[in-house]
Amino acid sequence: QVQLVESGGGLVQAGGSLRLSCAASGGTFNRYTMGWFRQAPTKERQFVAAITWIGTTTHTDSVKGRFTISRDNAKNTVYLQMNSLKPEDTAVYYCAAGNALYSYSATTPGRYDSWGQGTQVTVSS
Repeated sequence: QVQLVESGGGLVQAGGSLRLSCAASGGTFNRYTMGWFRQAPTKERQFVAAITWIGTTTHTDSVKGRFTISRDNAKNTVYLQMNSLKPEDTAVYYCAAGNALYSYSATTPGRYDSWGQGTQVTVSS
């Protein structure tokens, strides 16, 4: 099973940017679909973005045009570039890996096999 470690979270003012990274080890990275999810206090875990093992990307509507997911298979790393951040983006962000998922199933948390520990993103108004 692949191990995942997120980094890059922090405190930023509204309108600012952050780039999250998720480093994977222990598996065949280029066979995994990678997803980013987030969870705010008292709320359920929410899909943010995913990039499939064949490079197809999908983003939830609330982040389209602001967030971009990408991957570097040579570095076993997936990224989430977050621009124009809003206070409602405040949450713990989790990276997840799912074996060869396609886009239509990549939005569902239960389809993923491995999860990172999460990184806190706080956007101040």
